Amino acid sequence: MMKNKNTAVTHTLLLILAAMIWGFAFVSQSVGAEYVGASTFIALRNWIAVVFLLPVIVFIDRTRMSTLKSTMFAPRLLRGGVICGVALFAASVVQQIGIAYTTTARASFITALYMVIVPVFSIFLGSRPSGKIWIGILIGLVGLWLLCIKAGEGFGTIGTGDLLMLLSAALFAIQILSVNYFVRYQDGVKLAFWEMFIEALIATVPMLLFDKPTLSQIQGALPAILYAGIMSSGVAYTLQIVGQKDLDPSIASLAMCLESVFGAIGGWLFLSQRLTPREIAGCSLMFLAIVISELPESAFIKFIRCIKTKDIIQ
Repeated sequence: MMKNKNTAVTHTLLLILAAMIWGFAFVSQSVGAEYVGASTFIALRNWIAVVFLLPVIVFIDRTRMSTLKSTMFAPRLLRGGVICGVALFAASVVQQIGIAYTTTARASFITALYMVIVPVFSIFLGSRPSGKIWIGILIGLVGLWLLCIKAGEGFGTIGTGDLLMLLSAALFAIQILSVNYFVRYQDGVKLAFWEMFIEALIATVPMLLFDKPTLSQIQGALPAILYAGIMSSGVAYTLQIVGQKDLDPSIASLAMCLESVFGAIGGWLFLSQRLTPREIAGCSLMFLAIVISELPESAFIKFIRCIKTKDIIQ
Protein backbone atom coordinates (compact mmCIF):
# COMPACT_ATOMS: atom_id res chain seq x y z
CA MET A 1 0.00 0.00 0.00
CA MET A 2 1.08 3.55 -0.67
CA LYS A 3 2.12 5.56 2.39
CA ASN A 4 0.11 8.59 1.29
CA LYS A 5 -1.82 10.06 -1.61
CA ASN A 6 1.02 12.39 -2.63
CA THR A 7 3.34 9.42 -3.12
CA ALA A 8 0.74 7.68 -5.30
CA VAL A 9 0.42 10.82 -7.44
CA THR A 10 4.22 11.09 -7.74
CA HIS A 11 4.55 7.46 -8.85
CA THR A 12 1.74 7.89 -11.36
CA LEU A 13 3.45 10.97 -12.80
CA LEU A 14 6.69 8.97 -13.13
CA LEU A 15 4.85 6.35 -15.20
CA ILE A 16 3.26 9.04 -17.37
CA LEU A 17 6.76 10.45 -17.96
CA ALA A 18 7.94 6.96 -18.92
CA ALA A 19 4.98 6.64 -21.32
CA MET A 20 5.91 9.99 -22.89
CA ILE A 21 9.53 8.87 -23.38
CA TRP A 22 8.37 5.59 -24.96
CA GLY A 23 5.84 7.39 -27.16
CA PHE A 24 8.43 9.85 -28.46
CA ALA A 25 10.76 6.89 -29.08
CA PHE A 26 8.58 6.06 -32.09
CA VAL A 27 9.82 9.34 -33.57
CA SER A 28 13.44 8.34 -32.98
CA GLN A 29 12.78 4.94 -34.55
CA SER A 30 11.19 6.58 -37.58
CA VAL A 31 14.14 8.98 -37.97
CA GLY A 32 16.67 6.19 -37.43
CA ALA A 33 15.04 4.06 -40.14
CA GLU A 34 15.95 6.77 -42.68
CA TYR A 35 19.69 6.22 -42.07
CA VAL A 36 20.36 2.64 -40.93
CA GLY A 37 18.81 -0.80 -41.21
CA ALA A 38 16.59 -2.33 -38.54
CA SER A 39 19.30 -4.64 -37.17
CA THR A 40 21.80 -1.79 -36.89
CA PHE A 41 19.38 0.45 -35.01
CA ILE A 42 18.40 -2.35 -32.61
CA ALA A 43 21.97 -3.49 -32.00
CA LEU A 44 23.38 -0.04 -31.26
CA ARG A 45 20.35 0.99 -29.23
CA ASN A 46 20.65 -2.05 -26.99
CA TRP A 47 24.42 -1.90 -26.57
CA ILE A 48 23.95 1.66 -25.32
CA ALA A 49 21.16 0.49 -22.98
CA VAL A 50 23.38 -2.30 -21.64
CA VAL A 51 26.17 0.19 -20.86
CA PHE A 52 23.60 2.48 -19.19
CA LEU A 53 22.05 -0.28 -17.04
CA LEU A 54 25.28 -1.84 -15.78
CA PRO A 55 26.19 0.96 -13.31
CA VAL A 56 22.53 1.08 -12.23
CA ILE A 57 22.73 -2.62 -11.32
CA VAL A 58 26.06 -2.12 -9.50
CA PHE A 59 24.49 0.69 -7.46
CA ILE A 60 21.41 -1.43 -6.62
CA ASP A 61 23.59 -4.36 -5.52
CA ARG A 62 25.65 -2.11 -3.26
CA THR A 63 22.53 -0.81 -1.54
CA ARG A 64 21.36 -4.41 -1.03
CA MET A 65 24.80 -5.51 0.22
CA SER A 66 24.99 -8.25 -2.42
CA THR A 67 27.78 -9.08 -4.89
CA LEU A 68 27.32 -8.60 -8.62
CA LYS A 69 28.88 -11.96 -9.49
CA SER A 70 26.61 -13.96 -7.19
CA THR A 71 23.42 -12.54 -8.68
CA MET A 72 24.16 -11.69 -12.33
CA PHE A 73 25.06 -15.20 -13.46
CA ALA A 74 22.34 -17.26 -11.82
CA PRO A 75 21.29 -20.02 -14.31
CA ARG A 76 17.59 -19.19 -14.19
CA LEU A 77 18.31 -15.48 -14.72
CA LEU A 78 20.49 -16.25 -17.75
CA ARG A 79 17.89 -18.65 -19.17
CA GLY A 80 15.19 -16.02 -18.74
CA GLY A 81 17.40 -13.38 -20.36
CA VAL A 82 17.97 -15.57 -23.42
CA ILE A 83 14.29 -16.44 -23.91
CA CYS A 84 13.08 -12.88 -23.31
CA GLY A 85 15.89 -11.45 -25.42
CA VAL A 86 15.06 -13.63 -28.43
CA ALA A 87 11.38 -12.70 -28.13
CA LEU A 88 12.22 -8.99 -27.80
CA PHE A 89 14.53 -9.09 -30.83
CA ALA A 90 11.82 -10.70 -32.98
CA ALA A 91 9.26 -8.07 -31.91
CA SER A 92 11.68 -5.14 -32.22
CA VAL A 93 13.07 -6.02 -35.65
CA VAL A 94 9.59 -6.40 -37.13
CA GLN A 95 8.55 -3.09 -35.53
CA GLN A 96 11.68 -1.27 -36.75
CA ILE A 97 11.21 -2.55 -40.32
CA GLY A 98 7.51 -1.67 -40.30
CA ILE A 99 7.91 1.85 -38.95
CA ALA A 100 9.66 2.85 -42.18
CA TYR A 101 6.37 2.22 -44.03
CA THR A 102 3.84 3.90 -41.74
CA THR A 103 3.40 6.96 -39.49
CA THR A 104 4.43 7.14 -35.83
CA ALA A 105 0.80 7.56 -34.75
CA ARG A 106 -0.36 4.43 -36.56
CA ALA A 107 2.70 2.52 -35.39
CA SER A 108 2.23 3.46 -31.74
CA PHE A 109 -1.51 2.71 -31.60
CA ILE A 110 -1.26 -0.61 -33.47
CA THR A 111 1.72 -1.72 -31.37
CA ALA A 112 -0.20 -0.85 -28.19
CA LEU A 113 -2.75 -3.53 -29.09
CA TYR A 114 -0.40 -5.98 -27.37
CA MET A 115 -2.28 -5.03 -24.19
CA VAL A 116 -5.37 -6.64 -25.67
CA ILE A 117 -3.49 -9.53 -27.33
CA VAL A 118 -1.70 -10.62 -24.13
CA PRO A 119 -4.89 -11.88 -22.40
CA VAL A 120 -5.89 -13.74 -25.59
CA PHE A 121 -2.52 -15.51 -25.80
CA SER A 122 -2.75 -16.32 -22.10
CA ILE A 123 -5.63 -18.67 -22.98
CA PHE A 124 -2.97 -21.15 -24.11
CA LEU A 125 -1.45 -20.92 -20.63
CA GLY A 126 -4.71 -21.88 -18.96
CA SER A 127 -6.11 -18.40 -18.31
CA ARG A 128 -9.66 -17.33 -19.15
CA PRO A 129 -10.01 -13.72 -20.37
CA SER A 130 -13.00 -11.89 -18.93
CA GLY A 131 -15.85 -10.40 -20.93
CA LYS A 132 -14.27 -6.95 -20.92
CA ILE A 133 -11.29 -8.31 -22.87
CA TRP A 134 -13.52 -9.57 -25.69
CA ILE A 135 -15.34 -6.23 -25.73
CA GLY A 136 -11.94 -4.50 -25.93
CA ILE A 137 -10.92 -6.76 -28.83
CA LEU A 138 -14.08 -5.94 -30.80
CA ILE A 139 -13.63 -2.21 -30.23
CA GLY A 140 -9.94 -2.52 -31.14
CA LEU A 141 -10.77 -4.27 -34.43
CA VAL A 142 -13.19 -1.50 -35.38
CA GLY A 143 -10.52 1.07 -34.50
CA LEU A 144 -7.94 -0.84 -36.54
CA TRP A 145 -10.34 -0.84 -39.51
CA LEU A 146 -10.83 2.93 -39.32
CA LEU A 147 -7.13 3.62 -38.80
CA CYS A 148 -5.63 1.35 -41.46
CA ILE A 149 -8.25 0.87 -44.16
CA LYS A 150 -9.72 3.52 -46.42
CA ALA A 151 -13.48 3.95 -46.68
CA GLY A 152 -15.11 1.44 -49.04
CA GLU A 153 -12.08 -0.87 -49.13
CA GLY A 154 -11.36 -4.22 -47.48
CA PHE A 155 -8.62 -5.72 -45.32
CA GLY A 156 -6.71 -6.59 -48.49
CA THR A 157 -5.73 -2.93 -48.77
CA ILE A 158 -4.08 -2.68 -45.35
CA GLY A 159 -0.57 -1.25 -45.71
CA THR A 160 2.62 -3.28 -45.33
CA GLY A 161 3.79 -1.12 -42.43
CA ASP A 162 0.51 -1.56 -40.56
CA LEU A 163 0.58 -5.35 -41.07
CA LEU A 164 4.12 -5.48 -39.72
CA MET A 165 3.06 -3.39 -36.71
CA LEU A 166 0.22 -5.82 -36.04
CA LEU A 167 2.66 -8.74 -36.19
CA SER A 168 5.00 -6.79 -33.93
CA ALA A 169 2.18 -6.32 -31.38
CA ALA A 170 1.62 -10.10 -31.34
CA LEU A 171 5.35 -10.71 -30.85
CA PHE A 172 5.51 -8.12 -28.06
CA ALA A 173 2.63 -9.98 -26.38
CA ILE A 174 4.78 -13.15 -26.39
CA GLN A 175 7.72 -11.18 -24.99
CA ILE A 176 5.56 -9.71 -22.21
CA LEU A 177 4.25 -13.15 -21.22
CA SER A 178 7.86 -14.41 -21.13
CA VAL A 179 8.95 -11.52 -18.90
CA ASN A 180 5.92 -11.99 -16.63
CA TYR A 181 6.96 -15.60 -16.08
CA PHE A 182 10.67 -15.04 -15.35
CA VAL A 183 10.34 -11.80 -13.37
CA ARG A 184 8.51 -13.73 -10.64
CA TYR A 185 11.78 -15.38 -9.71
CA GLN A 186 14.40 -12.82 -10.77
CA ASP A 187 15.37 -9.18 -10.25
CA GLY A 188 13.56 -7.10 -12.89
CA VAL A 189 16.47 -4.76 -13.73
CA LYS A 190 18.94 -7.65 -14.08
CA LEU A 191 16.52 -9.57 -16.25
CA ALA A 192 16.17 -6.45 -18.43
CA PHE A 193 19.98 -6.20 -18.66
CA TRP A 194 20.37 -9.75 -19.97
CA GLU A 195 17.32 -9.37 -22.21
CA MET A 196 18.84 -6.30 -23.86
CA PHE A 197 22.31 -7.90 -23.97
CA ILE A 198 20.96 -10.94 -25.83
CA GLU A 199 18.92 -8.75 -28.18
CA ALA A 200 22.00 -6.62 -28.93
CA LEU A 201 24.09 -9.74 -29.50
CA ILE A 202 21.58 -11.26 -31.94
CA ALA A 203 21.06 -7.98 -33.81
CA THR A 204 24.81 -7.46 -34.23
CA VAL A 205 25.07 -10.54 -36.49
CA PRO A 206 22.71 -9.32 -39.27
CA MET A 207 24.06 -5.79 -38.77
CA LEU A 208 27.55 -6.95 -39.73
CA LEU A 209 26.47 -9.47 -42.37
CA PHE A 210 23.68 -7.58 -44.17
CA ASP A 211 23.32 -3.94 -43.07
CA LYS A 212 27.06 -3.16 -43.05
CA PRO A 213 26.43 0.44 -41.93
CA THR A 214 28.89 3.15 -42.84
CA LEU A 215 30.21 5.68 -40.34
CA SER A 216 28.22 8.47 -42.02
CA GLN A 217 24.99 6.44 -41.71
CA ILE A 218 25.59 5.80 -38.01
CA GLN A 219 26.38 9.48 -37.46
CA GLY A 220 23.11 10.45 -39.13
CA ALA A 221 21.11 8.07 -36.96
CA LEU A 222 23.15 8.66 -33.77
CA PRO A 223 20.80 11.18 -32.05
CA ALA A 224 17.86 8.82 -32.60
CA ILE A 225 19.88 5.80 -31.43
CA LEU A 226 21.08 7.63 -28.30
CA TYR A 227 17.54 8.67 -27.42
CA ALA A 228 16.20 5.15 -27.90
CA GLY A 229 19.10 3.57 -26.00
CA ILE A 230 19.46 5.96 -23.07
CA MET A 231 16.01 7.50 -22.65
CA SER A 232 13.65 4.77 -23.88
CA SER A 233 15.52 1.63 -22.79
CA GLY A 234 17.42 3.07 -19.83
CA VAL A 235 15.67 6.02 -18.17
CA ALA A 236 12.08 5.04 -18.97
CA TYR A 237 12.57 1.47 -17.79
CA THR A 238 14.06 2.75 -14.50
CA LEU A 239 11.08 5.11 -14.12
CA GLN A 240 8.77 2.17 -14.66
CA ILE A 241 10.51 0.13 -11.95
CA VAL A 242 10.27 3.02 -9.46
CA GLY A 243 6.79 4.13 -10.50
CA GLN A 244 5.18 0.69 -10.29
CA LYS A 245 6.51 0.03 -6.79
CA ASP A 246 3.50 -0.30 -4.44
CA LEU A 247 1.22 1.42 -6.97
CA ASP A 248 -2.17 -0.01 -7.85
CA PRO A 249 -1.53 -2.15 -11.01
CA SER A 250 -4.66 -0.82 -12.73
CA ILE A 251 -3.47 2.79 -12.27
CA ALA A 252 0.00 1.84 -13.50
CA SER A 253 -1.36 0.14 -16.62
CA LEU A 254 -3.65 3.05 -17.50
CA ALA A 255 -0.78 5.54 -17.10
CA MET A 256 1.44 3.50 -19.42
CA CYS A 257 -1.39 3.24 -21.98
CA LEU A 258 -0.63 6.89 -22.77
CA GLU A 259 2.43 5.71 -24.72
CA SER A 260 0.32 5.46 -27.89
CA VAL A 261 -1.09 8.98 -27.38
CA PHE A 262 2.40 10.43 -26.97
CA GLY A 263 3.46 8.53 -30.09
CA ALA A 264 0.81 10.37 -32.09
CA ILE A 265 1.72 13.71 -30.48
CA GLY A 266 5.41 13.12 -31.25
CA GLY A 267 4.67 12.43 -34.91
CA TRP A 268 2.66 15.65 -35.10
CA LEU A 269 5.22 17.80 -33.24
CA PHE A 270 8.49 16.56 -34.72
CA LEU A 271 7.61 14.96 -38.07
CA SER A 272 4.62 17.11 -39.13
CA GLN A 273 2.51 13.98 -39.53
CA ARG A 274 -1.24 14.52 -39.65
CA LEU A 275 -4.17 12.18 -39.13
CA THR A 276 -7.45 12.29 -41.04
CA PRO A 277 -10.71 12.45 -39.04
CA ARG A 278 -11.25 8.75 -39.84
CA GLU A 279 -7.78 7.87 -38.52
CA ILE A 280 -8.35 9.97 -35.38
CA ALA A 281 -11.58 8.05 -34.76
CA GLY A 282 -9.69 4.79 -35.22
CA CYS A 283 -6.97 5.86 -32.76
CA SER A 284 -9.62 6.91 -30.23
CA LEU A 285 -11.38 3.54 -30.43
CA MET A 286 -8.09 1.64 -30.16
CA PHE A 287 -7.14 3.70 -27.10
CA LEU A 288 -10.57 2.96 -25.60
CA ALA A 289 -10.00 -0.75 -26.25
CA ILE A 290 -6.63 -0.59 -24.46
CA VAL A 291 -8.12 1.26 -21.47
CA ILE A 292 -11.01 -1.24 -21.21
CA SER A 293 -8.57 -4.16 -21.30
CA GLU A 294 -6.56 -2.63 -18.45
CA LEU A 295 -9.48 -1.63 -16.22
CA PRO A 296 -10.02 -3.83 -13.16
CA GLU A 297 -13.13 -5.99 -13.45
CA SER A 298 -14.97 -4.15 -10.66
CA ALA A 299 -14.39 -0.75 -12.27
CA PHE A 300 -15.56 -2.04 -15.65
CA ILE A 301 -18.79 -3.47 -14.18
CA LYS A 302 -19.42 -0.19 -12.36
CA PHE A 303 -18.87 1.71 -15.64
CA ILE A 304 -21.37 -0.51 -17.51
CA ARG A 305 -23.97 -0.10 -14.76
CA CYS A 306 -23.51 3.68 -14.91
CA ILE A 307 -24.18 3.65 -18.68
CA LYS A 308 -27.28 1.48 -18.23
CA THR A 309 -28.59 3.78 -15.48
CA LYS A 310 -28.21 6.83 -17.74
CA ASP A 311 -30.03 5.02 -20.55
CA ILE A 312 -32.90 4.19 -18.21
CA ILE A 313 -33.12 7.77 -16.95
CA GLN A 314 -33.22 9.11 -20.52
